[in-house]
Amino acid sequence: MTANTIDEILDIVAQKALIDRSKLRPEVKLSDLNVSSLDMVEVVFALEDKFGVQLPFNANTSSGEVQSVGDVIAMVEKQLAAK
Repeated sequence: MTANTIDEILDIVAQKALIDRSKLRPEVKLSDLNVSSLDMVEVVFALEDKFGVQLPFNANTSSGEVQSVGDVIAMVEKQLAAK
């Protein structure tokens, strides 16, 4: 995955979850940024639209799998690789 793709992912997370872009680093937990499950749904929809992929995210069951900013990047990366 290119740095440009990662930047695009982080831009979407920042925009949809209303977070200062400078706070988004792979190791940062989404819960520490107060990202709600509704915010995550909006982030996932925006990422799916941007990259033309289906992300395996369910707000009711995926919260344990997607805990950090890095997890969001990895989720997109995996789907792009499978495309």
